[in-house]
Amino acid sequence: MSIDPDHGAPVWVQLADILRAELARMDAGAMLPSVRTLMQTYGVSDGTVKRAMRQLREEGLIRTYQGRGSYKT
Repeated sequence: MSIDPDHGAPVWVQLADILRAELARMDAGAMLPSVRTLMQTYGVSDGTVKRAMRQLREEGLIRTYQGRGSYKT
């Protein structure tokens, strides 16, 4: 999947959808890529990545630990 700038949904929503699909294939406790890696992979800003990650945290799909990364719950 990729980000489509012509899509009606905000970029952070598209990224959250992509990450949700990736999480579905991951085992519990698996580490997600870093914010920097996600920025480079999808060509988005750090704010976009952080907003998508916040949404996934609010949904209870991931946990983030300062300095250690984000993990699937």
